[in-house]
Amino acid sequence: MFSWRLLRALYAPDSYALVLLLILVTYALSAALTASWATSLTVAIQIAAVWVTLRAARARRTVLAFANIALGVAALAAIVSLVVDQQFHTDSIVAWVSCALYLAAPVAIVRHLLSRRTIDSETVMGAIAAYLMVGMFFAFLYRAVGIVQPHPAFFGAQGPGTFSQDLFFSFTTLTTTGYGDLTPAGNPGQSFAVLEMLIGQLFLITAVGKVVSTWRPGQGMGGLREKHEDDQ
Repeated sequence: MFSWRLLRALYAPDSYALVLLLILVTYALSAALTASWATSLTVAIQIAAVWVTLRAARARRTVLAFANIALGVAALAAIVSLVVDQQFHTDSIVAWVSCALYLAAPVAIVRHLLSRRTIDSETVMGAIAAYLMVGMFFAFLYRAVGIVQPHPAFFGAQGPGTFSQDLFFSFTTLTTTGYGDLTPAGNPGQSFAVLEMLIGQLFLITAVGKVVSTWRPGQGMGGLREKHEDDQ
């Protein structure tokens, strides 16, 4: 029964279960694979993650049109990186396009969640997915800035950093863990880091915290709808 419910959640058009899974896969691949061909694989997973997100969030047509263009550009850059020795240019294009996609996706999720009249497991997963996508957005933003900012290097003496380091720095900043082993050497990196800290804390407290505190695991969508109707 549990496995059937899980499979149904993964294939449901308005479910965020598959979104969370693809975000985790994207993070794992981006952090573990460093070869040049890995860019193409990561972009493919990103395309799937963004499409599933926009489908689950029931994004507007204008957002879908923008996503189509961005995903096409990212896919083209990834293909070019496999056959042309222009890694700098393709990495920069993929990073900036990924920034745009991971900015549009959480905005679409939040808009969808605000329109929902119930707080159930889907609402919780959607809030968590939006939070994680904010971290992915800033990771790609740091990557893009690091590529186009040669002096000083993004992480100073430690160089521009790898995408694995960008991911690590982004999520430790988002959660205000702050180990201090990686720090931006100057602007705009420092300003972006401050912005991520503020967004991370405000979103975690006001959105994710509120949703989780209101959610009752034993009460599904139908139960909450009936309770709402009884209250009226």
